[in-house]
Amino acid sequence: MTTTPPPVYLCRAGKDGEDEDAALEHGRAIIGFRDVPDLTQATSQDAVDKAVQSAMSGAAEGTVNAYAKQLHKFRSHIKVGHTIALPLKNRSGQVALGTCTREYAYEEINGEKRHTIGVNWIRPDISRTSFEQDMLYSLGAFSTICRISRNGAAARFAAMLQGQPDPGPAEDLLATLPPAKRENQPETEPEPEETHFDLAQAAHDQISAAVRARFRDHDMERLVEAILEAQGYETERAPKGADGGVDIVAGRGPLGFDGPHLIVQVKAWEGTADVEVYRSLRGAMRSFNASRALLVCWGGFTRAVYREARANWTDTRLWSQTELVQALYEVYDKLPESIRAELPLKRIWTLVNDA
Repeated sequence: MTTTPPPVYLCRAGKDGEDEDAALEHGRAIIGFRDVPDLTQATSQDAVDKAVQSAMSGAAEGTVNAYAKQLHKFRSHIKVGHTIALPLKNRSGQVALGTCTREYAYEEINGEKRHTIGVNWIRPDISRTSFEQDMLYSLGAFSTICRISRNGAAARFAAMLQGQPDPGPAEDLLATLPPAKRENQPETEPEPEETHFDLAQAAHDQISAAVRARFRDHDMERLVEAILEAQGYETERAPKGADGGVDIVAGRGPLGFDGPHLIVQVKAWEGTADVEVYRSLRGAMRSFNASRALLVCWGGFTRAVYREARANWTDTRLWSQTELVQALYEVYDKLPESIRAELPLKRIWTLVNDA
């Protein structure tokens, strides 16, 4: 019998991603709301409302209501088997996907009581560009906890959990089946999806998609080289073929003879680069008499790479799609006309709503 794919919930790990590492390490979704006490006994929306009102007695009514609604979703709506999505801020080009393995608990994480659910993070490092733009828009919701349901999201996230690409917007055919032919249906009617989104992140995602479309394979090396030259480096790019593990060499001053001397490896992959790629580039530093190294991988890096890179922060940098596009923003006006023609961008201003 065909089953209905489980609902999808976005669960952020702190405003600045401060709980991301703990969440992935401990197999949890860990949310903020530190001022709100244990909700184990708060089984209804009314009970959660009272707990939040008591903990936030000086806060605005709208804020209290918004927090209470989110916490009730986390406390009571998310069930075992539901899909959990965590957009990563510390690895901002990636999204972690998993399935709920244990419902709400108020437990100690790193010496502090926290609101959690258990999660098996099946795919902890999916590149954001693996998602179609409409799903990136949903992942940009401002809320800490919200349901993602539009455009057949449940079936699409289920496919991505199995290692498949996002199949894109389409009618969820399973939703048209009569209830008697469905399994694993949510006990309540689906709540409306979040309607307030991070427009800056949405714009960044669109630009990232354009970069990815226009600068594939060796063309990404060309883009990285142009950015480095706009930053003041003299560069030399290796021809296609054997490159000794280094795509670009760069230096400062006339002819690039002045330090620091930099070697760059560029991986235009959708997947993540592992520690072997990272160690290979670091090993090439001696062969090229370089004091600095830059590893660029569009799809980002595994957690092991980030751990090793932290220890080598003084001489090695990592650029995922986010850092690459951010570097592009910073030097865009200095890029060659040919690059700007391939990627026409315009700076705009928008009013920030304090609320």
